[in-house]
Amino acid sequence: MPQVFRREGATTPQRLTELHRDTLLKLLVIAGEKCEKIMGRYVRNVEVQDVEVDEVWSYIGKKEKRVSVDDDQNLGDAYTFVAIEADTKLILCFELGRRDWSTTISFVKRLARAVTGRFQLTTDGFRPYIGAVEDTFGADVDFSQLVKLYTSDESTRERYSPGEVVSTIPVPISGDPDPAHISTSYVERQNLIMRMMIRRLTRLTNGFSKKWENLRAALALHFAFYNFCRVHRTLKVTPAMEAGIADHPLALEELISYQ
Repeated sequence: MPQVFRREGATTPQRLTELHRDTLLKLLVIAGEKCEKIMGRYVRNVEVQDVEVDEVWSYIGKKEKRVSVDDDQNLGDAYTFVAIEADTKLILCFELGRRDWSTTISFVKRLARAVTGRFQLTTDGFRPYIGAVEDTFGADVDFSQLVKLYTSDESTRERYSPGEVVSTIPVPISGDPDPAHISTSYVERQNLIMRMMIRRLTRLTNGFSKKWENLRAALALHFAFYNFCRVHRTLKVTPAMEAGIADHPLALEELISYQ
């Protein structure tokens, strides 16, 4: 039985639902796990043309530079790896973890399960992608990286975000990527949407996640909602409808109960 929470001055979700915050978090995790299963079940073997990949920074508990040797080693930087199809705007998969080889290879393998056929893939200049893509796709992908050069001023980077991009260099890696389609603009736009819609990812906020499972649940809810419920302003349909894996926009209640 959920614990009723009626204390005066409770935060809005608690006041609206009359549930304790711990109960709400448990329900969030359950809903997030269901949404992640929906993503894995329906976003599979999708025919794609141009896939863009990027990582979004956040943190668990505290920023990496503030984690001491006595702290829980699960605290610190957390990166969300995201893959989007440029034409349908469908989120193909995501992975949450450190910005390292282990997370990268897990993410690329998720991408391989989500897509079918030959396609063009563009990532940023993160070097582990090269080995991960080669190990997973071999020669069956047209792969390139878009390497960004930033200003030398690191004062902005430390507190807010990376410095200003002064130039980008397209670097073909394997296959025969079309230079006109070497871009990460759509996935970068998706990064902005994530930061606007998920308060845990908003910079300079006190809404950061305290546990990995809570952040993963929030991400899964966002991506499932974006794919299946939210009508894209340009497409006039949801990304899932544009990709042919759904025939109508789902209400949130329908998404959670989707089979």
